[in-house]
This record gives sequence, structure tokens and C-alpha cells, in this order.
Amino acid sequence: MDSSIRALAVAAGLVINLAIFYDLFQTVVLPRPAVRKIQLARYLVRPGWAVWRTVGRRIKKVDRSEGFLAGFGPLSLLGLFVVWGLSLTLGYALLITGLGDEFRPALNDFATAIYVSATTLVPLSYGDFVPEQGFARVTIIAESATGVAIAALAITLLFSLYESFRDREEAVVALDALAGAPPSGVHILEASAEQGLRPKLGDMFDDWRKWSAMVLESHLAYPLLVYFRSSHDNEAWVNSLAAMMDASALLLTTVEDESEGSARLMFTVGLHLVEDLGWVFGLKAASDGIVERAEFDEAVNRLTTAGYSVKEGDAWTRFSHHREKYASALNLMAHRLAIPAAEWVGDRSYLPHRGRPSRFRRRRPAVKV
Repeated sequence: MDSSIRALAVAAGLVINLAIFYDLFQTVVLPRPAVRKIQLARYLVRPGWAVWRTVGRRIKKVDRSEGFLAGFGPLSLLGLFVVWGLSLTLGYALLITGLGDEFRPALNDFATAIYVSATTLVPLSYGDFVPEQGFARVTIIAESATGVAIAALAITLLFSLYESFRDREEAVVALDALAGAPPSGVHILEASAEQGLRPKLGDMFDDWRKWSAMVLESHLAYPLLVYFRSSHDNEAWVNSLAAMMDASALLLTTVEDESEGSARLMFTVGLHLVEDLGWVFGLKAASDGIVERAEFDEAVNRLTTAGYSVKEGDAWTRFSHHREKYASALNLMAHRLAIPAAEWVGDRSYLPHRGRPSRFRRRRPAVKV
């Protein structure tokens, strides 16, 4: 093989390997979002989800559709490691091709170099091609170490993601008893009053403030987590967050309660979570509270019936102003993730878990994502 071609192969191999190492570092190791950086995961996962979601929405049975959509997160994670592994195999194969004369027997074709690279990365090297000189030996040792490192990163990332997923879903499932499924902010306050749990509302808001901080850190570091769906029907972390934000907004603007301080802190951290997720995923959120006046009035009637006192002044204006800060972004996120509808999130004209029409019969126009 011509020396210039060998040199070009070595250069190409180095470029590919360095690019994959950098992508692995910022995707798996670096606990910060890579928004304006070139990242392989972004260009593979987001288009892949668009296709996956389109297919999933065409499945008529809800349980089958949810099962299909739930498979995307784990499969995309495995797919990323396959892509990284194949790319590194290609990069090292180019290096081995450029150093073919340093092996015994000599490597004279790219197909054989692919074979040597793949069996070294796994590693399953059979010793049929032996590096005899310095650079070839360094390359083989480096690729073998890379294979071990990739396996360690895969195991570590799997444990980390599933631990974050479990922590996120524990709070979501626990909220069912008070908020319903799908959850509702109005129902949280209503059920708390009916069951004599109003003194515990402050503790609940404190727990969800910590939950919001945990999700903020984990989902910004590993955005793939947003595609991991709940294993329970009519549950989704976006809906649960929206319900808690609605409950806190109602306490801050509409009804009186001693837990207002805790609700304010939860609202602040939750708003931070919503804004940062919108920034990471490039959501074009609008200043729209989405909830209509009639829906708000019905919510106020339910809360007053439950025993809450309404604050003086224009509660509707205050509530609308607060909900404008997060409602559009959460609604866009719910539509993008094809999440089941909740009371004030997504398409509220059809709630299959109730077995009857929604109390809010007016159908809102679809949100373009």
C-alpha cells in the first residue's frame, strides 16, 4: 500500500477516534448539557424519536401505543453505544491499515483491518495478527483499553440512568393517591382538604421542590431520561410537574393556605426546571396560560366547596400571569413526548382513564411542535 495512503488512513483514524472520545466525554462523563456543541446523541435521538412517535401514535390501542413508545428510551441508549462502538472500530481499523506493515503477517486490505480492530475492541483477539513494532503495539493496547472503558461506561451509565428514573417515578406514583391519574393541581388541593391533609401540604411542596431539583440536575446532564416513560397507565412526570405547578400557582394567587411559603419555593425551583428543559430542547414557548376563564372559575368553585378561602382582588389575572411562565413550555413538552392528556396539559378533550367525557368539553386546537 502506498505510504501516502497509509498516512491518510492514520490521520482519518485519529480524527474519528478523537471525535468519538470527545462525544463520549460530553455525553456520558460531563454532567452538563451540551446545547450549542456538536453532539452525536442529539442528531440521532431527536430525529429517531420523531419517527418513533409518529409510528406509535398510529397504534390505535392505548396500551400497545404506550408500550411501543416506552421502548424508545432504552433502545436509543443501547443504540448510541452500538454507534460509538462501530465508529471506534472504524477509527482503529484505519489506524491499523496505516500501520499494516508493523503486523505479522502484514495487513494489506481494509477488511482484515476491520476484523483485527473489532476483535481487539471487544476483545476477542485470536493472535492471528501480531503487532511487532512500537506504534502498532500502542494502537492495539489503546483499542483494548478503549473496549474495557466503553463497557465500564455503559454499565455505569445504565445504573445512573435507572437510579435517576426510579427516583423520579417514585414521587410520580406516590402523587397518584392525592392527584389522580392523570394528575390535576386542582384535585391535589381539593383532595387534601377533603381528607384533612391541608397541614401536610407544606411538606408535600418541600418534597416536590427537592424532586424538581433532582430532575433538573439529572435530566440536564442526561437528556435521554426524558424519553423514559412511566410504567404505569396515565402517568407521566411532565403531567405530575404540571399538577404541582398548578397547585402552587393556585395557592400563590387564588386561595388562602398556610403552605403558601413552601408552595412559593416549589414554584421557583419548578419554574427553573421548566425553563432549562425548554432551553435544552429548543422549545418555542409562548406567553400563554392556556387555561380559559371558565375552567378557572370551575376550579375556584371546587376549591371553595372544599373549604378554601379565595384571596381578595383579581385572582384570575394573577393566576394567568403565573401560569404563563410555565404552561406553554410544559404543553409543548407533553405534545413532543406524546404524553397522555391531563386536566390542564395536552389535549384535554379525551381522558380515557375516566370512562366518561372530560368535564372540560371544549376542544382546544392542537399545538404545533
